[in-house]
Amino acid sequence: MDQKLNSLPPDIRLLETIPVLKKLTSAHRYLAELKGLALSIPNETILINTLGLQEAKDSSAIENIITTQDEMYKQELFEDYIQNPAAKEVNYYARALRKGLALVREKGILTNNHILTIQKELLENDAGFRKLPGTALKNQQTGETIYVPPQEAHEIMELMNNLETFINDDSLMNVDPLIKMAVIHYQFESIHPFYDGNGRTGRIINILYLVLKDLLRIPVLYLSRYIIRNKNSYYTHLQSIRDTGHWEDWILYILEGIEATSRQTIWVIQNIKSLMLDYKHRIREKFPRIYSQDLLNNLFLHPYTKIYFIQHDLGVTRLTATQYLERLVEAGFLEKQKIGRNNFYINRALYELFMNIPDEIK
Repeated sequence: MDQKLNSLPPDIRLLETIPVLKKLTSAHRYLAELKGLALSIPNETILINTLGLQEAKDSSAIENIITTQDEMYKQELFEDYIQNPAAKEVNYYARALRKGLALVREKGILTNNHILTIQKELLENDAGFRKLPGTALKNQQTGETIYVPPQEAHEIMELMNNLETFINDDSLMNVDPLIKMAVIHYQFESIHPFYDGNGRTGRIINILYLVLKDLLRIPVLYLSRYIIRNKNSYYTHLQSIRDTGHWEDWILYILEGIEATSRQTIWVIQNIKSLMLDYKHRIREKFPRIYSQDLLNNLFLHPYTKIYFIQHDLGVTRLTATQYLERLVEAGFLEKQKIGRNNFYINRALYELFMNIPDEIK
């Protein structure tokens, strides 16, 4: 069971098979369409926030950290009042993702220090890379050990330094970046450098790498929903590389995930755009004096809003913000609910959109 993990790069001939090269074409096509569509939303924070929270929820669910949409949204708005451990972890994930994006945009590279920072935000601890032996990956049903990652601290550090170089130095292997992303994810999960949070950190690295390579301008492609639906294949293909050195099935799995998730996210963004346009026309017609782009943005930054957010985003008094929200409730644009003594306001149309994302888009 003690399998030696090789450093990168692997033999390119094992990666660039004919089925992989064929699949790359359609994966890139839908990814490019997604990139262009995402840029058509006037405020990028709308997509970063809304889609980032969905990814945080789904990626956490892979690790059996389960929360509902409602719990997740309330936790973010009222963390002093809501004490839901799973929802809190989901929000840590969203925060870690935003932190990683800021680092990649600022530095133009993705380093071990960045990865450590992301994991620290995610877990709220400073344990760093594993230093003690004893970590093993087990079958959750049977308890059987299926993989033993590198155990010694010096070996983990050597492999992570090699991975860092591989991520940032394209001269090591001239290969399509989507193939390279699949290799990076495999290697990171196989090193398993942390005591906890490896899966979630690895999935954040995926999206940051696509941004780093300018395949996306903003992080809107998230594979976690696809992985949940195909969870057994995910682990089977990872383990197959360790057992046999056979890469093709894993790379095809990732490329299919990129294509399927791109189609799905295109559908989501198109529907967000349609909803925003509908709200824009109807609010402007019914309430021309209170309508503004800032108000519209606020209603779509998050399915839930509250008085303070309107105050802050529009630069108005608390009384004015309350009046705006109450008028939008009366006209059916929002629903009003209460937590303790606090009111919050739901964009029900946006909420329902995220509740009803199709599993598959043809």
